[in-house]
Parts: sequence; structure tokens; C-alpha cells
Amino acid sequence: MSSIIPIFENTSLSQFEKIKILAHFTVFFSLTSLFSQHTAYTISFENAVHHEATIEAVFTNISQDTLAVRMSRTSPGRYALHEFAKNVYDVKVENGSGEKLHYTRPNPHQWNITNHDGTVKISYTLFADRADGTYSQIDESHAHLNIPATFLYAPSYKDTPSQLQVKVRKDLEWKVATQLKKVNDSTFTAPNLQYFMDSPIEISNYMLRAFKVPAEGKEYTIKLALHQNGTQEEADTYFEKIKKIVPEQKEVFGSYPDFDYNEYTFLACYIPQASGDGMEHRNSTILTNSRSLADGGMEKNIGTVSHEFFHAWNVERIRPKSLEPFDFEEANMSGELWFAEGFTSYYTNLILCRAGLISTKDYVEGLSRSYNYVWNSPGRDFFSPIEMSFQAPFVDAAKSVDPVNRGNTFISYYSYGSMLGLALDLSLRTMDQALNLDDYMKLVWNSYGKSQTPYTAENLKDALTSYAGKAFASRFFNDFIYDSKRPDYKTLIEKVGIKLVNEDLPYSGLTVKFNKEQAKLSDYVIKNSPAYRAGLEKGDVIRAIDNDTIRNKKELDNILTAYKTGDSIRINYERLGKKKQTTLHLEQNPVTTIILDEQANKEALKKRNDWLKNE
Repeated sequence: MSSIIPIFENTSLSQFEKIKILAHFTVFFSLTSLFSQHTAYTISFENAVHHEATIEAVFTNISQDTLAVRMSRTSPGRYALHEFAKNVYDVKVENGSGEKLHYTRPNPHQWNITNHDGTVKISYTLFADRADGTYSQIDESHAHLNIPATFLYAPSYKDTPSQLQVKVRKDLEWKVATQLKKVNDSTFTAPNLQYFMDSPIEISNYMLRAFKVPAEGKEYTIKLALHQNGTQEEADTYFEKIKKIVPEQKEVFGSYPDFDYNEYTFLACYIPQASGDGMEHRNSTILTNSRSLADGGMEKNIGTVSHEFFHAWNVERIRPKSLEPFDFEEANMSGELWFAEGFTSYYTNLILCRAGLISTKDYVEGLSRSYNYVWNSPGRDFFSPIEMSFQAPFVDAAKSVDPVNRGNTFISYYSYGSMLGLALDLSLRTMDQALNLDDYMKLVWNSYGKSQTPYTAENLKDALTSYAGKAFASRFFNDFIYDSKRPDYKTLIEKVGIKLVNEDLPYSGLTVKFNKEQAKLSDYVIKNSPAYRAGLEKGDVIRAIDNDTIRNKKELDNILTAYKTGDSIRINYERLGKKKQTTLHLEQNPVTTIILDEQANKEALKKRNDWLKNE
């Protein structure tokens, strides 16, 4: 209504005429509200000490005979099933007159309600005790709410607005932080189901910090709502780091996203009972960890900030067609996660380096971990990066009770994509015309992100063709995306003043854990490793190596250091109660270290400086 009042400012209408017109508008808006479908939620936390919330959902102006309501099985940013209905109980259903309604359960996630009078009110109790990017947690320190894990919904209302009233615990000095549109301190709205489900909430006595960034004729407010058991000074120091990350990431894409309501909020929850996680959303991100800022979290947690904020562009707006719209009833599978998650992972530490939050040396040497994990994994024999992305519903916080052979068949699309991002960036930077990944990301942003046009892998290839030529784009995608070949990193990184180092150390492939002086192989043996070829397997107990007994890690290390690459060793072991013997042939250790090349020429140093922008 406040938007109508200014039209009267420069008119000669009498006060009575103004009131009369406003009355007509009031009736109009009231009738519009009365006859339109919407969902009204209320949540309260009287029993927070026992991790419970009381929730009420009211669906109005129901047009169908049967109203189906559900709990989601998935959560935005996650690709596996999570079955949130398991934490819902004490369900009660009434019509608009308060009369009890019966319902049927066609599946574990759904309630079908009939014989209503056009209004259905559902109340239930939610149990919630996991604070991360997927689930919810309620206790007397906070209410950490992921919407799909908290609120049931009606699929038929997916295009209608929702209103949420939060009854905060004033005795605990709680307040609400969320990307939902604020009506007042306790009431919030969402225009449709997708936005509502994508809007996490942190309710606590959090610390608030904010700064503004200019953006194409407007400005955005970047907020940090920090729930921690720490000091205001720690919050200030951490926020200064965030303030360095935000503009550095904007430089990659050339402009900020068009944040709804001109705000973006980091919802950070660093408390002992939280689980380590980060989860991107359209205008906010969840950051959780049990590690406090005072206990190393200042450095450890900031990487999650960098990763999740990059998602404000890459995933939230540069969005795979396979994830649009997000499905709340089934697992969400995408073949583009090598780009959506992997390229974001590539930029995570690169941005920290460019912002001066980690040193060039630490950044470069930190590449070694992902490099060895990806390129020493046998998983490339089975799946390309696209097919690795398809595995997300099985690995993305997914649960299984039967053993799986992931160590031999799977490479995280985060790490795989990160290494491909590195290869593409260095390949572009070492071309004659000196291109770079930043400008390619700008092109993708301007082509798909700004207009929020969902993309496919072929679209990404077409964009690379436009940017770097058909021959280069075809070779990169055919070899490294559609296939699982390995880029020539040695040549690429030498041209930017870094190098690969391999030590001449023997490699056995034994993964041993000691328990009561028993050396037991603790995991499935890596395919084609020396231990694999020797016929050893998970659960085998190593009794002796060349007649030397093995009782602890020190003894194992001392024995193995006496050998060199190419040597053969005799292993006595026990499997399922039977004594056995095999011969293991030691090979060259495949572990590679990536370091700065202190003797690099001026041209390589210039390329490195252009790349890292931190010297």
C-alpha cells in the first residue's frame, strides 16, 4: 500500500477523496489475497532443548478435491536423496473451521487430504539436530533451518507465494537472518516454491556485519550473520577477509549478479555442535563448522567462503540445464558438475591467493594434493568427467550400508574439475594470443548467467570455440571432458614458472591400520598398485615382510625404507584365518610435488604474475 500513497502528493484531491480511493485499493488487495492461493507457515521453538520445532502450514483457496502435501527428498545444492520426512511426526490436519480431517499416505513422503472446505491447516513436530548445508538443527543456541528439511509443501502450489512467521525465542535473544523478503522482524515471504526452498535461515543471537559494493547503477549490501562462541574482534577480522574475497571474485566475471532485494548474506555458524559444510543459495550461503575462529577457523573456514560465493555466479545463475528446475521429489543428476562444482573449486584458492589471503608459495604447493588424487586414481579408466558428475546422487552426502569401491572407480568432480580448470587456464595463458580462463568465464556469464539461460556441456564447448577457436575447443572437450585423457601438465606449468617434482621413493600400495599390534589393510586395495598385483585385499593382516614382524607403524616404515624401487619383498599375511604368502614388487612412487620454479625465466614469471596477481 505504501507504493500507492505517493501518487497523491501533487494532486488537488481532497482528503476525503484520497481516503475513498485508498479504501477501494484496500478492498481490491484484500479480495485478491482472499481468492488467491498461498501458503502461510508458522514455526516456534518452545521445546528447543529437545531439538523440536512446532510447525503449522495453512493452504488456502484449494481448487482440487485432494490436496497432496509432501516433505522434500532433496535439498538445493545437494544431488542425493535425504528423506526429510523421517523427522516429521505428530501430524494433525484440520479444515478452515477447525474440524479434524483424515488423510492417506500413498508413499513415505506424502499426505493426501480430502473432504476439506477449501482450506487445510497442517501442524506437526519436527526433530532437527544437524547443522550443515542440508539439514536443520534446533537447540537452545539457535535454530538452523534448511527449508526442505523443515517445511512440508504442496506441489500444486509451486507457483504461488509463501509467507513465514517465525516465533523467535526472545528469552534467548534470537533474531532472524535469511534471504527471504522481510516484511517485519518475524515475517518473511517468498514468491514461489523454488525460492522458498532455496532460502536457508539462521535464527540465533548472531553477530552482524555489512558493507556495500557498487554495481551498475545500484549498490548491494553484503552481510555476514555470524553465530559463534567468540569475540566481536574475531568477527571483525574474519569479515575483513570476506571483504577482500567479494570484489576479487567479481573481477573474474566483470559484474556482480543481480542479487534479489539488493542483498547477499553469509550465514555462518561456527559452533561445537555444527558439522563442517558449505552450501550455496541464490542470495545467501550457509557456512558451518565445529571449528571456531579462534581455533584455526579463521584460516580453515575462509576457503568455504570463497567457494560458496563463487557459486553466486557459477551454479546459481550460470546453471546447468540438467538442474533446472530443481526436483524436490527425485535425485538430481547432472553431467556438468565438473564445471559447476569443479571450476568453482579451481577458483576457490586462486581467489584467496589473488586477494592476498594465502601466499603464492602456499597456493602453488597446495595444488599438489588434488593433482595426485586425480591423476593417480584408477577411476579415469571407468568414467569421464561427465560420467563422474553423474555419480553425484551416490556420493554427495549420500548414505549406503553396503560397501562400495569408490577408491577404484570414482574421482570427485570437485577435484577433477578443479584440475581441468587449471589445465584450461594454463593452456589458454600459454597460447600465442595469451588468453585466460577469467575471460572465458566472463563470456559464459554474459552468454548464460546474466540472462539465466540454462546451459549444456555443448554450450560450454561452443563458448570455448567462440573464445579460443574451434580446433582448441574440440581438442580440449574431446580429450578431457568427453574422454578422460590427461593434459600435459609438465609443459603447461613450466611456462608459468612452476614445476613438477618426483622423488625416487618406492611404492607398495599398502594401506595399513594398526590395532593391537595387527597390521590390517584398512581399505580396498588400489587397482594396479603393487599390493593389488600381489593379490592383497582389504582385511588382510600383514604378519611379516621378509621374515621381519610388523607390529606398529614405526616398524613398517623402518622395514620399507630399506628397499628401493624395483625390489621384491615377500609378505606373510593372514586372510580369513588362513596363513598365506605373496611377493610384492615395489614401484616408483607416483606422488608428485608442485613447487615454484626459482630459476624460471622472465617470460614465465610474467605469466605467473598475470595468473596469480599476487606479487
